[in-house]
Amino acid sequence: MVPDVRGSADYREALPADAEPAEFDGQAAPEIRSASVGAAQHGERLDKVLVILAPEFSRSHLQHLIELGHVRLDGAVAATASRRLRAGQVVQIELVPTEESRAFRPQAMPLALLYEDEHLLVLDKPAGLVVHPAPGNWSGTLLNGLLAHHALAATLPRAGIVHRLDKDTSGVMMVGKTLAAVTALVRDMAARNVHRRYLALAQGVPPRSEFSIDAPIGRDPAVRVRMAVVAGGRPSRTDVLCVASRGGFSALICTLHTGRTHQIRVHLASRGLPLVGDTLYGGRPQLGMVRQALHATELELAHPISRAPLAFACTPPPDFAAAWAEVVGTPAG
Repeated sequence: MVPDVRGSADYREALPADAEPAEFDGQAAPEIRSASVGAAQHGERLDKVLVILAPEFSRSHLQHLIELGHVRLDGAVAATASRRLRAGQVVQIELVPTEESRAFRPQAMPLALLYEDEHLLVLDKPAGLVVHPAPGNWSGTLLNGLLAHHALAATLPRAGIVHRLDKDTSGVMMVGKTLAAVTALVRDMAARNVHRRYLALAQGVPPRSEFSIDAPIGRDPAVRVRMAVVAGGRPSRTDVLCVASRGGFSALICTLHTGRTHQIRVHLASRGLPLVGDTLYGGRPQLGMVRQALHATELELAHPISRAPLAFACTPPPDFAAAWAEVVGTPAG
């Protein structure tokens, strides 16, 4: 027997008098659902009964709402998903939207713009800024900033983002502002007509000053949060120029021919040259770097609409510039 939903077909109820008013990015307060536990649910777990009461939400999200104190049992907060219920008890849940459903909303933030017209935006992404919402980072991303920056972003796939930099990678990025521009940029990247160069600081010294890494990249079968060079992965190529080596570190210029997830990080680590600070791929915090030592320094492309050639150079932030100077002897620029 399904729990008896109290009231009429409209089972929304007011928040209890002692509840704090909820605010969700300026949106209306979440819906409240309340039900009596029927005889068929006697002895069932709380989270299983909630699935019946709110079937449009995943069980994991409902468990998360329990943990956050959004579920009450006979008026008292119920904090344990495995709690067994008794017939006649009253269950109430505050249906807070999932973080993912609230992710794609405008959030004003400063953007370091290098170029902007009606079709194209080029910016200097700081280290620490996530590009696209994902688990653990559902707000405060570049996508949120783009939605606040211009109205058309809300009509575009991923707000016009056509490529990404990792959270801790700094440097130059391009974004389409119209559908025509996004389409052209994606096409140009697929045709390898967009040229991107990175500065990198690696642990170790390569055997040659100039070399290419042409190795397929896919999900690491042993550690799912990482990528790896794997048979059957997607074709990937990185050209590497060693500018200087000192004290067991190397200053590298990397040119991408493809744009796979974590490509430079994975390729260099596969050659025994993990990035300084890149703990995910075997690097260690050194040279004052507590993040991966990678900076997108140059971008060359044809304007997506006019086709005029464009080139941008982006100076590294202070932490990277200081570390680079320790290895090269002169600041990066």
